[in-house]
Amino acid sequence: MPNKQCRIAVFYDGTYLAKVRTYYLMQHARRAHLSIKGLHQFIEAETARHEKIDVDHCRIVDAAHFRGRLNAQQAMEQDRLYAERVFDDVLMRAGVVQHHQQLATRPDGSFEEKRVDVLPALEAYEYASLKKPDVIVLLTGDAYFVPLVRKLNTLGVRVMVLGWEFSYEHEGQTKNSRVSYDLIEHANYPILMHQEIDTRSHDPLIDAIFVPRQEPRDTRPQPQDRARRPGRHWHTGTIVNLRTQRDYGFIKPDDPDDDSNVFFHHSHLAGLERDDLRIGLHFKYELRATDRDPAAFEVQAV
Repeated sequence: MPNKQCRIAVFYDGTYLAKVRTYYLMQHARRAHLSIKGLHQFIEAETARHEKIDVDHCRIVDAAHFRGRLNAQQAMEQDRLYAERVFDDVLMRAGVVQHHQQLATRPDGSFEEKRVDVLPALEAYEYASLKKPDVIVLLTGDAYFVPLVRKLNTLGVRVMVLGWEFSYEHEGQTKNSRVSYDLIEHANYPILMHQEIDTRSHDPLIDAIFVPRQEPRDTRPQPQDRARRPGRHWHTGTIVNLRTQRDYGFIKPDDPDDDSNVFFHHSHLAGLERDDLRIGLHFKYELRATDRDPAAFEVQAV
């Protein structure tokens, strides 16, 4: 039917998405943030392909993100408050409704999520029952969602699963992400995203899933400035966000005309140890490309 409309609802497993975001930012060759807007464009295009209709007739009508969350005081103590608010802004701009459950504290002081997996399953089933979308998209790899997929199919809703598998070494430990085989088997449209991203590297739809990296500014002195600015050019700034557990943070430049924070990894630092880093630290840094990645920032502190 040429005029058939396909209504899509997207449900994000926030914990799973956080691992995927960290992997592509810190470990994968792309070294880039995920774009929620680009991810939605990919979902609409893939849904159109599977449903065999024009992409203009496929629209995401609702999207929801579910995640356990620290309270404000805990987030401040863990240096996570700023990063959480930044990602809140990203989700809001993409029209994604957020659902939070407070994290429980274990006796050893670590945190765990309770009932967070139950909430998206209940919400997705209720949504399918009341609003009757054509396709529900689950971004997760957890076998816990298999019963939900079965229930959605009984309501006549097709289910697309976006799952990632990857493995990397971090601080002597192996980090893994896997997709449940049962979940893939039960999904109507299973998509292994790590394969799509790595095999379709020149596809504009795939490239749009990532936020374009900012090219390093040319800080080399121009001919008319060389007498005034000899040698290397240094910037000054202040650390405004620090993820010590993940070894990275952001610098706010002192330059009032530069409103973009600069990402840095602790391995980029010279003259400072990781334990010396703290929010509010003011220092000099140089922006330059690395031998490994000519398009990347390198921050060198002295």
